[in-house]
Amino acid sequence: MAATPIRVQQFLQNLPLFSELTGDEIDRLAAATAQVRASAGTLLFRRGDPCTGFHVIVYGQIKLALAGRDGSEKVVEVLGPGQSFGEAVMFLERPYVVFAEALADSLLLFIGKAALLAEIERNPRFARKMLAGLAMRLHRLMSDLEAYSLKSGTQRVIGYLLRDAPEDVAPGTPFDIELATSKGVLASRLNITREHFSRILHELSAAGLIEVHGRHVKVLDLASLREYTP
Repeated sequence: MAATPIRVQQFLQNLPLFSELTGDEIDRLAAATAQVRASAGTLLFRRGDPCTGFHVIVYGQIKLALAGRDGSEKVVEVLGPGQSFGEAVMFLERPYVVFAEALADSLLLFIGKAALLAEIERNPRFARKMLAGLAMRLHRLMSDLEAYSLKSGTQRVIGYLLRDAPEDVAPGTPFDIELATSKGVLASRLNITREHFSRILHELSAAGLIEVHGRHVKVLDLASLREYTP
């Protein structure tokens, strides 16, 4: 993996979470921050490991998942650049409840708990931003629970495909989507099997709504895809 250096202070200041901190506050956080380089397939931590801080992704892709005793796994989240993880268990002072694995060569920043808590004590606005970030993550998890409980597999896949659909696309205008990771990981994230995920993509293709070429998906008819029911 190429060891491209970064300026930790500059990267932290450009994150929305830290944008209101002063230069001195950023410097103190940067002093308690370690750069973590992880090649694809690297385990950053396992369930039960102690949590002494949280991670922010500079580049790459990280999978958070639960492992079954039979070797199966349930993907909880797939995270990319600028996203963070580990805050909740850090504040609870509990061990990790998931494992984290790099899906691609990645660079992360690990920010120590003591330095973070010190800045929260100094800056109430920073504390509110941390709370807002945790609340947004809880909202996403509740939305996932609703989808798993009340929506069909086809509805979940369509929802995933359309989550980043352009707002101003003209009726009947095709647009492209690049699947963030492998179909197996996405299927687990959507709580369906890989085979079911592939069948749904084939069904949507046969209906003339999408075209699939590996991870590349072309949406042919946005309105019809939104309204599709199997």
